[in-house]
Amino acid sequence: MQNVNRRQFLGGSLIIAAATQMWWPNASDAARLASGRSISFENAHTGDKFNGEYWQDGRYLPDAFTQIKKVLRDHRNNEIFPIDPRLMDILFVLQKRMDTNQSYNVFSGYRSPETNRRLRRMGFGVAERSLHMQGQAVDLRLPGRRLSDLRRQAVSLKAGGVGYYPNSSFVHLDTGRVRHW
Repeated sequence: MQNVNRRQFLGGSLIIAAATQMWWPNASDAARLASGRSISFENAHTGDKFNGEYWQDGRYLPDAFTQIKKVLRDHRNNEIFPIDPRLMDILFVLQKRMDTNQSYNVFSGYRSPETNRRLRRMGFGVAERSLHMQGQAVDLRLPGRRLSDLRRQAVSLKAGGVGYYPNSSFVHLDTGRVRHW
């Protein structure tokens, strides 16, 4: 991952936001994003954890993303894939809005095309062009917080897709277009 300074990131983000109607944080969220950013999550299938800063001094930290993509790998075949940094920003702001430092439980991060096809064939309701295959989606819950509250806060961000799966006890978040189901 290349080093990007704050000015480059914000300038590029502004261009992308205008082009794709990407989420742009409100003033309160922007203030949270301006300082160092830490996140904590555990892969429910592997027990692997990430707990630490992923952004500091105006740039994303490549070493942190090396760890993040390992924790969020496809646990079925151990395939590792780059994770969209915007996904970490969404998780960071969401955790702050939920007023907790509790670690997320992650059920699915990156999903290889082969795994995605297999899950579709098995009838798990998996999207054919799932953003999990692009490192842009995560299925999770936040212990100590109601799933419905997590969903409500995620939808209020207007930062991407939000899927609500109360029967499976997780919320899907992605960096795609703003939508919810």
